Amino acid sequence: MTIKIFRGKHGTKHDLGKDHPESPDRLFAIDDQLLSSGLDMVCEHADATPIAEAYLTLAHDPYYVKSVFEQAAQAMFSDHEKTQYSERKDSVAWLDEDTGLMRHSLTAALESAGAGCNAVDWVMDGEDRQAFCATRPPGHHATYDSAMGFCVFNNIVIAARYALQNYGLKRVAIVDFDVHHGNGTEQIVAGDQRIMLCSSFQHPFYPHSGSPVSASNILSVPLDAGTTGEVFREKVQHWFDALRNFQPELILISAGFDAHAEDPMAHLRLVEDDYFWVSEQLRIIADECCKGRIISMLEGGYDLSALGRSVVAHLKGMSRPSSITP
Repeated sequence: MTIKIFRGKHGTKHDLGKDHPESPDRLFAIDDQLLSSGLDMVCEHADATPIAEAYLTLAHDPYYVKSVFEQAAQAMFSDHEKTQYSERKDSVAWLDEDTGLMRHSLTAALESAGAGCNAVDWVMDGEDRQAFCATRPPGHHATYDSAMGFCVFNNIVIAARYALQNYGLKRVAIVDFDVHHGNGTEQIVAGDQRIMLCSSFQHPFYPHSGSPVSASNILSVPLDAGTTGEVFREKVQHWFDALRNFQPELILISAGFDAHAEDPMAHLRLVEDDYFWVSEQLRIIADECCKGRIISMLEGGYDLSALGRSVVAHLKGMSRPSSITP
């Protein structure tokens, strides 16, 4: 197994309060399951480095990037204030009703975006390499000029365009199986023929987008509430022929696990075997098209036990096909 896991040191410090579903406990739950499954011992590990501000504009309006930095500064206490008001909780600058910044959030977001670029550098430096970015905040709802749905920067698009720019690639695929449509990703890459986006999502559902598709480089699979893994597998089957025709030189995955039957945020009925299956299918295509190079980035998943188990199944599927059972 050649999977390397990238983590951000501030991912568990980005905390918008005990009632916010996108919590530090998500990363702890993943690490617990990696340890108990034994995968932690066979994967490689690395700390993500914060992305350079200039690379954020691969996906975002420079004015939006500037506004995020400015609002993050408002959420930080000076050392004097932290001493004088040590009993106070961190202030939060809300970018939208769900997405906020406290004093560790900007660094966490920069590490989350940086992890994708770190993963690109590592995967492209060899063959038969896969990476998983266990970072937060997630990214696929962040649009060109706004935060949304827990997402500050669109990590997956930044990674895709970083690979295209820095490694001279011609074709990159993004596959998004989060239960929520990756509206930010679609908005930013629509019409960019260097990038194929394949996405599945519950529909109609938040963020109430994704069908019909907005451009010819988008393949969307809207799923009815209650959709089972069997139906999911049937519906996404056409992705694989399309990807083979596209011949990507790198596959990136927006890996959301909130389509799991136990997740409280949505109404699909996937289980761990379904995540193993789709991950294995993508690994087979990566072996055929791009020397096994895959980068997966964490998106949603809010039932902690289901999230951890699903990540384990996902990483097993991304390892050499059929070499490890789910």
